[in-house]
Amino acid sequence: MDTQTIKTQQKSTKATERISGSEAIVRCLIEEGVDILYGYPGGAIMPVYDELYKYQGKIHHVLTRHEQGATHAAQGYARISGKVGVAMATSGPGATNLITGIADAQIDSTPMVCITGQVPSHLLGSDAFQETDIVGISTPVTKWNCQVTRAEDIPSAIAKAFYIAKSGRPGPVLVDITKDAQFNEFDFSYEKCEKIRSYNPIPKTDINKVSEAAALINAAKKPLIVWGQGVILSKAEEQLKSVVEKAGIPAAWTILGASAIPTSHPLNVGMVGMHGNYAPNILTNECDVLIAIGMRFDDRVTGSLSTYAKQAKVIHFEIDPAEVDKNVKTDVAVLGDAKTSLELLLPLLNESFHNDWHQKFKDLYQIEYDKVIKNDLYPTKEGLTMAEVLKEINIQSEGKAAIVSDVGQHQMIACRYADFNVTKSNITSGGLGTMGFGLPAAIGAKMAAPDREVVSISGDGGYQMTLQELGTIFQQKAAVKVVVLNNDFLGMVRQWQQLFFDKRYASTEMVNPNFVAIAEGYYIKARKVTKREELAEAVAEMMQSKEAYFLEVCVEKEDNVFPMIPSGASVSDIRLE
Repeated sequence: MDTQTIKTQQKSTKATERISGSEAIVRCLIEEGVDILYGYPGGAIMPVYDELYKYQGKIHHVLTRHEQGATHAAQGYARISGKVGVAMATSGPGATNLITGIADAQIDSTPMVCITGQVPSHLLGSDAFQETDIVGISTPVTKWNCQVTRAEDIPSAIAKAFYIAKSGRPGPVLVDITKDAQFNEFDFSYEKCEKIRSYNPIPKTDINKVSEAAALINAAKKPLIVWGQGVILSKAEEQLKSVVEKAGIPAAWTILGASAIPTSHPLNVGMVGMHGNYAPNILTNECDVLIAIGMRFDDRVTGSLSTYAKQAKVIHFEIDPAEVDKNVKTDVAVLGDAKTSLELLLPLLNESFHNDWHQKFKDLYQIEYDKVIKNDLYPTKEGLTMAEVLKEINIQSEGKAAIVSDVGQHQMIACRYADFNVTKSNITSGGLGTMGFGLPAAIGAKMAAPDREVVSISGDGGYQMTLQELGTIFQQKAAVKVVVLNNDFLGMVRQWQQLFFDKRYASTEMVNPNFVAIAEGYYIKARKVTKREELAEAVAEMMQSKEAYFLEVCVEKEDNVFPMIPSGASVSDIRLE
């Protein structure tokens, strides 16, 4: 008898129970350890909601105010917990409203499982009420998706979905389930998926490649590490810190990699990219060995590829083979899980410290401090700056808060000036740049980590895209601290219009509502700050609150975020003003 036959017989003897497909969905989620899911009911998913009602003590459903809010909340949950976030919606517009969050999760490698209801299978393709081809629509922005039309296929589809979402380079998965599959009964049993034929989520690390990388690093006079979110996803923070300290290498980060090494660490030289720090951007084009760890050489990091690090030997530690040589040609590619690769690398490195090279970073930092940072944090002008708000949050939280930012000027300011002294502290929309991400993602983050202080930082534009999720905060009693930095503009677009479109502020000035009244309408304590002397006390009051709190800070209308690399320019062309 062959092994496959034995396995089949073993499976067939596992105890089964005759239940409906909708109950099976809930039972599958419980088997996968799901304790919270975010969603919005509707006709095609109603049988599942009926079963959730019966399982209220075992799984907590959070009713968001929009399906997009459900996906962003699931993302925030996943990013701070390291677990798979789950979102659920009905067919048609419910399903299509998930797409922005799914696309965001795909490009930012966030593990998420989305379950959508679908019209009965006999109506597929008939343009039935609230029917859309969500599998076809979501195919470009999911790691995997499928449609289930038979109740008995539900357990295997969901097991596969969770395995794919969290294995290797994580990502979003969508399972679309027809209404008849939800109603029909079958003999239920559940087995977690642990392997899929021809799917190799973690390439085996080649020790010879690790040795080649170590040799280049040991010979380097001016090495530079740039790390990304892959370090956090692989739980390699300590391994990265050990490598940096042993080899004495300056280390910079992408926005999604922020917090893997504390901001206060002496070898943490700041953020790379369009609004990153001056020194790591300039010196990218002077280093002799560039070591990229768990990052994908996004265009916002590299600027013009034709001039990016051409003088350097490039080492790329990466789990996804598709990212190697995609944008930047590498000299040594080390495939595999970052934690495993760095553990293999560490004993091969020489203890070193590059004094003259480090001094260059310090000198360039001083230039940036004098021209930019000092004016942001300690302004002499009357109006408040966004950086001042982050400075006060740092003081009150001791750099331990999870900062969940939206997209825009405030996002770049948050990344630049927040103190990230605990890992998984910078939760933001990176690759897709989704306005409206911040508020719902903060809800998910707070529910996943109730003991952590979670601060949502938004601009007045992005905030209004998902402002309705204040209702979710109120209903769930989620103690999120919500900060809106209000400059009455779509600030980042306005900055570009000022710098590159001769101050033609086309459709970027905002006429805003009474944000405090809106927050109070959701029974959330709220306050507005317009003067510098009010700021410290207001931030302290917010951070000390045991409940949700809304703080609006009116900042300078035409403040810009510097440094800045103009779009398509070289990292060497970074501007300080």
